[in-house]
Amino acid sequence: MDQTETTAPDSVLPKLTAGTLIAAIAACFLAQVGVSIPAVINGYINQDLHLSSTALTWVSDAFMVPVTLLELTFGVVGDLFGRKRLLAVGSLLVCAGGLLSFFTPSGETAILLTGQVIAGTGAAAIFPTSVAMLAAGTHTVKDRAHAISIWAAALTAGGFMSPLIGGLLAKIHHDGGEFASWRYAFLAMAVLAIISTIVTLTCAQDSSSPQGRSLDWPGQVTVAIGIFALLFGVIQGAEDGWGSARVVGAFVLAVVFLVLFVVVELRVDKPLIQLQLFSNRMFTVSAIVTVLGMFAYLGTAYATSIRLSAIQEYTPLKTSIGFILLNIMGVVLFPVSTRMLQKLNPGWVLAGGMALIGVGNVAMAAIPATHLGLGAIALPLLVIGAGFKIAVTAITVVAVNSVPTSKAGMASGATSMLRDFGLTLGPAIVGAIALTSAASRISDKIASSGPLQKSLSEFYAAPGHVPAAERPTVQAAVAAVKSGPLGQNAVPSQVPGADGKMQPFNPLKDVAFHALSHGYALGYLVCAIAALLAAVIAAVLLGGRKHDHAFAPQEEMATASEV
Repeated sequence: MDQTETTAPDSVLPKLTAGTLIAAIAACFLAQVGVSIPAVINGYINQDLHLSSTALTWVSDAFMVPVTLLELTFGVVGDLFGRKRLLAVGSLLVCAGGLLSFFTPSGETAILLTGQVIAGTGAAAIFPTSVAMLAAGTHTVKDRAHAISIWAAALTAGGFMSPLIGGLLAKIHHDGGEFASWRYAFLAMAVLAIISTIVTLTCAQDSSSPQGRSLDWPGQVTVAIGIFALLFGVIQGAEDGWGSARVVGAFVLAVVFLVLFVVVELRVDKPLIQLQLFSNRMFTVSAIVTVLGMFAYLGTAYATSIRLSAIQEYTPLKTSIGFILLNIMGVVLFPVSTRMLQKLNPGWVLAGGMALIGVGNVAMAAIPATHLGLGAIALPLLVIGAGFKIAVTAITVVAVNSVPTSKAGMASGATSMLRDFGLTLGPAIVGAIALTSAASRISDKIASSGPLQKSLSEFYAAPGHVPAAERPTVQAAVAAVKSGPLGQNAVPSQVPGADGKMQPFNPLKDVAFHALSHGYALGYLVCAIAALLAAVIAAVLLGGRKHDHAFAPQEEMATASEV
């Protein structure tokens, strides 16, 4: 029997079952594993597939882009056709994407990116659907805050477990070579997806809310093109140049189609998202804070991933320790965050979480990559993780509580899209700022040093002066150095000569290391500014709002008339 939402008396409203809660948090855990899985293996992926700096950014964003583009539509699909089946389909897509990534042949970057897109599409179905299933079965502030706090804890657990999984599996031998073991992390993701599918199909109850909902294809197409064009321009700007025709064209296309999206949504009878939701101050402010805060958080995570794995060249297992520090506070603070949301104004809770993210990022920006030990950045990472746990729970509660339960699917879909739009912007903007800065510093250093120019010319000519057996390796090294700052840092400055003694090889290694350290410090600073701005907005505009205490049908109808 479907657990369909109604306006029945409170005594007969459908209650959240244990099986539904388990299925929702298992799927949420899986989706967050997909978000986080590249974090500790970026260095190995870079070494194995010889990616350009921008291509490495796409490895993370190939997953996040479909999450951002499709969440609104999947929120509607779940409302119309049932959330249980959609949650299972999402898990199966993550499984398919994980398997495709696992079977990526050497040098075939397109296969990995395709797998990430498929898995990200599955996550796009999971995030809003899992929240809507929880909202459908909870009808008081206490119950809903408790359920969403558990959901957020699963989100955080996925964030720190996936780097640990990736780090441990990267130690297993792979026939593809020294750095090919990154593939096992995606195999693990596929296995987790199968488990999630089974749990959903056997344990969860269905729910839906078809009243007033329909698929809005014009809205989906216009918002998808607009957001993708925006993200494409941001990511490619660092490589193609911000004034290039392709990048400028992408930004123009983004503006045109996002304006078209607004026009379409105002004209259709059953829009993808009712823009009137944004007339609700609580929802609008939470939307702004969501984008800023989640940008700051995943921008931090991406910068930390590159710092540890690609700049400082930690192994995946050692890199995973950094991500455990970043995420462990989410589990530690689980009972605390639940009580905070029950007893304190959610605006102040949200502001406090964002402030912690900002303060932690200020500290990270002040610690250069020349501090090679994890101890130097342990405390800032713990602070950022604590802020994220508090903020992500408060964001979801504030947004979903601002609308009636009958609109929970739409609100959770919109909130999830905004959250993951911010998350997608994190790697894109931080990567663009850091790589643009690093490339500029490296270029200036080369231009100002005659000896460096000479050494670099000799290095580029090296493939023509080595034995035939060594030529492919040297050619690959030259190509890596020409690919950008991360490639320049990945190739060693010295290699063993024929007599066994070390001899100069890549003259840009040290220059690139320091340039990247400075570039990603700027990235941390940008994340700090975004998070602190979000904290101020939440404190000023949400801090004075009273916390509602229940979601009775009469209140839902009143809220619906307001929205």
